[in-house]
Amino acid sequence: METFVVLTFILGYVAITMEHTLKIDKLIPALLMMSLCWAAIAFGIDDVTSWFNPSSTKLLTGAELGDKHHLLEETLLHHFGKTAEILIFLMGAMAIVEMIDHFDGFSAIKKMIRTNSKILLLWIISFLAFFLSSIIDNLTATIVLITILRKIISGNTDRMWFSGLIIIAANAGGAWTPIGDVTTTMLWMAGKVTTAKLCLLLGIPSLLNILVPLIVASFMPIFKGTAESIQDTEKTNKHAVFMLVLGLLLVVFVPIFKTITHLPPYIGMMLSLALFSIVAEYLSHRQIKLTFGGGDEAPDGHGPTLKALSKIELPSVLFFLGILMTVAAMESLGLIFTFGQNVSAVIPETTFVTLLGISSAIIDNVPLVAASIGMFTDSPDANVWHLIAYAAGTGGSMLIIGSAAGVVAMGMEKISFGWYLKHITLLATLGYFAGIGAFLLLS
Repeated sequence: METFVVLTFILGYVAITMEHTLKIDKLIPALLMMSLCWAAIAFGIDDVTSWFNPSSTKLLTGAELGDKHHLLEETLLHHFGKTAEILIFLMGAMAIVEMIDHFDGFSAIKKMIRTNSKILLLWIISFLAFFLSSIIDNLTATIVLITILRKIISGNTDRMWFSGLIIIAANAGGAWTPIGDVTTTMLWMAGKVTTAKLCLLLGIPSLLNILVPLIVASFMPIFKGTAESIQDTEKTNKHAVFMLVLGLLLVVFVPIFKTITHLPPYIGMMLSLALFSIVAEYLSHRQIKLTFGGGDEAPDGHGPTLKALSKIELPSVLFFLGILMTVAAMESLGLIFTFGQNVSAVIPETTFVTLLGISSAIIDNVPLVAASIGMFTDSPDANVWHLIAYAAGTGGSMLIIGSAAGVVAMGMEKISFGWYLKHITLLATLGYFAGIGAFLLLS
């Protein structure tokens, strides 16, 4: 059974990485391997000799297993509950971002950029990506900044270079806050890291991750001179700035709410979504509704809340469900825990996590972090958890396919894998190891 589960995961993951070749959306193999893995466990539960208890984080054997069928149901419910918390949290954050965009909130950022000097523009755009991705997710920050870039710079080659640095900045910015990257959010919601120590330990390493590439890039010929600017003729929504600031503040409020109440983060995110929806509906002069209307009512008849909810990327949500629950299946059989113990006996944790970050440039960082949560038994806020957050969050910048930010930039600006490898990979690698060095010195 264990062999079947591992092979199913490997084959499913290969199908995910070959999404474009197979022309099958990655959520399909993710959901398929999740279902097959848990079905295999259910059929072979009577033959299970060891089981990893997620509540006690201990490997149960022999008489400790007790009623195996009850243990399976209990473990499955536990993992689904924890996964659902992450997904609901992400959906709330996505909805707030969509409502900010509904009021043209992000276009207000473009109005603040008044220069066409390439070097100055590079630093402004990169720091905007860094700080914006620390509040909203790095994927959305990348989309917003490249969209803004398209309205500022006309040259395609210039935009490709700028986009490369945006990818590095967005991934670096997402690593040092609990709401900036899905993997950091996973560690935070699993109780492995706290907001204060995460920001304290990863703030400087994440900043160096983008500072080093920026300093090197500033001496490159491509960033000399001025950019060919585009005349701005768009009108901004009168509520744009207000809704941008309010939305970002409400997202930042979520970790504060968790610290005060000790409730799961998704509760705070739902509160922020509700408050933001009230303001959005009021400003839209519409009646507040939180459920879809019946009959043949047109989509345009809905207020900004329902429009935002309808734009949430459900395929991404289901993909995360499939990946996280598949990793949970392997964790339940004790495979990940045993692997972690074997690796720790051979190489130091720091070296292993550094290599994990490098591998995240090829392998999706979501399953890597999900596996590491079940692999290490260190106490909450131990250095290894923060190093995992940094490595998994920023290591993907080394290849354009290594992060969601890179993939979306690849599509928006038609950046090829080879071009990125030739021009940006070295910059990203320098930033990655500079951050690793800073973390080791600080910790």
